[in-house]
Amino acid sequence: MADYTTRKIDEMEGAFGGFFRKAGAELEVSSFGMNIIDMPPGAGEHYPDHNHEHDGQEEVYVVLRGSGQIVVDGEEIPLDSDTVTRVGASTKRKVSSGPDGLRLLVLGACPGKIYERPEVFALSTADDA
Repeated sequence: MADYTTRKIDEMEGAFGGFFRKAGAELEVSSFGMNIIDMPPGAGEHYPDHNHEHDGQEEVYVVLRGSGQIVVDGEEIPLDSDTVTRVGASTKRKVSSGPDGLRLLVLGACPGKIYERPEVFALSTADDA
């Protein structure tokens, strides 16, 4: 029997006001983290400047639509459909969208560790709704 899951992005459960789509949980991915971030044009003030020293997770950013930038330890790096960016756990990063908005696929995992989905990115139960 085939083992697969498929979902429409716009129908995926959201977090943080719909800003993050819980793609990994929706697709039942268990070996790495996976979220889709939808940002309207010129947004970025709500995306935290952060690193992952606390959990050791490195992340890869892939643009699905639109454009923007990621500031990595103070360096501005363009985000577009021709560029893929990896950021190590201890490095600070902050994402903002360009004039057309940004749909960003974010993949994450902790090298050498088993992936554990943070509760905030787990699917809600009927009791949570």
